[in-house]
Amino acid sequence: MVVLNKIYTKTGDAGETALGNGARVAKHALRVNAYGTVDETNATVGLARLHATDEMDAQLAMIQNDLFDLGADLCRPDMEKDAEAEYPVLRMADTQVTRLETQIDAMTKQVEPLRSFILPGGSPLAAHLHLCRTISRRAERLSVELATMEAVNPAAVKYLNRLSDWFFQASRIANENGKRDVLWVPGANR
Repeated sequence: MVVLNKIYTKTGDAGETALGNGARVAKHALRVNAYGTVDETNATVGLARLHATDEMDAQLAMIQNDLFDLGADLCRPDMEKDAEAEYPVLRMADTQVTRLETQIDAMTKQVEPLRSFILPGGSPLAAHLHLCRTISRRAERLSVELATMEAVNPAAVKYLNRLSDWFFQASRIANENGKRDVLWVPGANR
């Protein structure tokens, strides 16, 4: 259980923060950027939920919880030392990726195949989901870059890859199953 008796600690005043294993790193470190962008994604999901139907809200609530799991995973380096930790280390699982895939497949059956790229917009929910998509893509890029330098749980990277696809299909559902999608018209304003 997390207990926060005090919100500010002053330990980050010199530009450093603690990782999940206690190591101190610069606040601009790639690992911190990766899980910070996951947190940013989570905040935008909260905005999207303000416009969601009950079913989509329930799915978005699960995603928000997953994103905290993902942040916990990314903030803890040294995966090979997980067994030595004083408490169980939280890592993303392939079952979380599979759940997203199942939901994406169900949404895909509800929409017509695309014949054009889609511009972000349509309904307020769709616009927010597109923002979630782009921020989650940035989190994925940062996590993939981090994985070229340090160990990163492969399930975490897969989850982020599927998540942006989930947001895309959910935006189409939010746009009346694609009927209100805003289509790109190449060269329309030349």
